[in-house]
Amino acid sequence: MRLAIINDEIDQSLDRAIGLATHLGYTGLEVRSVWNRPPHLLDDGQLRRIRETLASAGLEVAGFCPPALKCALPRTSQDAARVRAELEDAIRRARLLGSPTVRIFSFFRDGDPDPSAAATVARDVLAGLDWHGVEPLVESGTRTNTPTMRHLMDFLDQVGDDRLGALWDPGNSVFSGWDPQPFPADYTLGRERIKHVHVKDPAGRSGYVRMGDGDLPWREILTALSDDGYAGWLSLETHWRIGRVLTAGQRDEPWGDTFSEGGSEASATCMRLLSALLDDVRQSVGARA
Repeated sequence: MRLAIINDEIDQSLDRAIGLATHLGYTGLEVRSVWNRPPHLLDDGQLRRIRETLASAGLEVAGFCPPALKCALPRTSQDAARVRAELEDAIRRARLLGSPTVRIFSFFRDGDPDPSAAATVARDVLAGLDWHGVEPLVESGTRTNTPTMRHLMDFLDQVGDDRLGALWDPGNSVFSGWDPQPFPADYTLGRERIKHVHVKDPAGRSGYVRMGDGDLPWREILTALSDDGYAGWLSLETHWRIGRVLTAGQRDEPWGDTFSEGGSEASATCMRLLSALLDDVRQSVGARA
């Protein structure tokens, strides 16, 4: 397992995000907003600069996080065409960035999750797309049609495209209210398709807290991932700020200074805790071997 953090959970300054990541021994940055530019509005020159700056610092691009399919379910052919064009552009940007993956969603839900309806639309949106060099990962998103692994597996099965992997975010499952205990059942259900993991710690539906103070048994989760030979990224998506709670709007559109404010101190704390926990798990697993 490799440790990364989403850059804007630290700061809008790429240099400051790189500095903290390298100082704490993290080897990757997952790219979202930079320099107060949302990921889908970063221009080609900025994307190249990010790629080159990370490479110079010895860091890998752990993923690219545009808001692809993070919208209402398209109801018309024109809406579907717009979503497809946005996704094609996200794939192009991921290649330019040198990202191995691009994160996508399953559309915002209106009421209860409906992975079947989402999959029907997504199947047409995704048909014939050129994914060369970029792996698409569908996230278990709080307000989407796949808030839990059960919903996500239904969605993936009905889309029927084996190129799609799962980005597991158990924190979203808890915060959504649809699965207050996503481990071990959710993990067991989706373990074969998990290609990326977002790490954060929710306190029910009230907000996110310091790593280890929330509802998720991260020690047990990391142990299960280690036992199963998971070699992908553990990417910290802190979502905790000291003295303030992110608003719904900031969680839906997590970019810019209003989102990143206070992120450096909070993320540094969580990064140290996650790193120490992973070291401890590795030692425990090694002792059992």
